[in-house]
Amino acid sequence: EVQLVESGGGLVQPGGSLRLSCAASGFRFSSYTMSWVRQAPGKGLEWVSTINMVGDGTSYADSVKGRFTISRDNAKNTLYLQMNSLKPEDTAVYYCSSGVGRGQGTQVTVSS
Repeated sequence: EVQLVESGGGLVQPGGSLRLSCAASGFRFSSYTMSWVRQAPGKGLEWVSTINMVGDGTSYADSVKGRFTISRDNAKNTLYLQMNSLKPEDTAVYYCSSGVGRGQGTQVTVSS
């Protein structure tokens, strides 16, 4: 059974940092490009970032470029998203996503 389980979300003040994790199981993690997407309240899904299979190629949405860093540990079957300099507009449910599916999401709220 394919599983993608996100964790690490929470409430943080503007300017703060969070590190999201996504634990993958049930498929060959190292063979898949992985992404983070998010959904803000009342809005559609927004692509955030993608990392290639070996972790040496990344891309970011303009809205997060320079603030967020995607990474992966294929030995641990885990995807990460380091989020720095968080803004209220980063408030959303964050999902890890791949060709095999999407996780249940973790809530990130940026508010003072």
